[in-house]
Amino acid sequence: MQRLKTLCSFLALLLTSFSAFAEETASRYNMPQGVTPISRDIYSLHMTVFWICAGIGAIVFSVLLYILIFHRKARGVKPADFHEHHALEITWAIIPFIILIVMAIPATRILIRMNNDSHSELTIKVIGYQWKWQYEYLDQGISFFSNLATPMDQLTNQAPKGKHYLLEVDHPLVVPVDKKIRFLFTSNDVVHSWWVPAIGIKRDALPGFINEAWARIEKPGIYRGQCAELCGTNHGFMPIVVEAVSQADFDKWVAQQKGKAVNSKIVSLPEKKWTKEDLMTQGKTVYNNTCAACHKPDGSGLPNLYPALKTAKVVASADPAAMINIVLNGKPGTAMQAFGKQLSDEDLAAVITYVRNAISTSADAKTVVMPADISAARSKSN
Repeated sequence: MQRLKTLCSFLALLLTSFSAFAEETASRYNMPQGVTPISRDIYSLHMTVFWICAGIGAIVFSVLLYILIFHRKARGVKPADFHEHHALEITWAIIPFIILIVMAIPATRILIRMNNDSHSELTIKVIGYQWKWQYEYLDQGISFFSNLATPMDQLTNQAPKGKHYLLEVDHPLVVPVDKKIRFLFTSNDVVHSWWVPAIGIKRDALPGFINEAWARIEKPGIYRGQCAELCGTNHGFMPIVVEAVSQADFDKWVAQQKGKAVNSKIVSLPEKKWTKEDLMTQGKTVYNNTCAACHKPDGSGLPNLYPALKTAKVVASADPAAMINIVLNGKPGTAMQAFGKQLSDEDLAAVITYVRNAISTSADAKTVVMPADISAARSKSN
């Protein structure tokens, strides 16, 4: 009796250990179940198809193994001499057809459900840029850019990689839980793809087109993803961070964002005075978040794609007007984007001042650009 109890305890411990190992292995090598109804439907369909494939493989290889063992020439077995078997051919044509129908029915149901974004309670427009995301809350009037926030010293291998290396941003997408959220996807330049596995969304962002998807996140938390379409040299630096919060916390966040928008307008007035030190400090942060991906942290650029800011003529000029114009409006026919709608007057003035004083090797470039200068250039452009 004691031996039986010991054996049962051992088997129970073995089963528990195996279950834990299986769960850990599944979470590491399998797709996540996610935190939305659609993501769980996708996972369920994935596992159904997986087990169908596993069953087909087990049957086929079992028959093959049986034939290799018991019908081999060494046992004196003579091969059959028939050429055709109509019943067998019809059977192995019908069975795969039935299997495909069995798999197609639930797949079609899920596909229809994935594209049913009616009765949404929140609409967010997602715009892809090289290499960042812009989020526009169409009902709340909130818009901001989300940039990679991994420290530059980690990117250049001068510091140990963090836990969320290349999967952290300065401004996450904040959404409420238990609300049907409609997403609209487009792009400002090339093809991107917004992919967050835990939410069950992977949609291409195409310039000139709008793709749609929806999600209802049921569990608060932070969910990470990244661009899943090869969109250029810094494709790997386009992370996505979604922060799901309660409705009350979301309402507070909306109020804070609207307050920041008002405050930013007040700060952007031309009368605001900045010291060179303030501009250089802020400019370095803006440069690392916005410009370093293309022009490199030291301003050396990438030959034939992104010019070296150290020796660029537009930077070396004593008059910063040309540089202000390019940063504001971009340069047609090149990869230089227009940052007029992406950055505030302070950020633009700071980053231009930083580039001219800390990166350019020209003595003529050592000038300071104030937010008032940016504001004046905006007025001329309009």
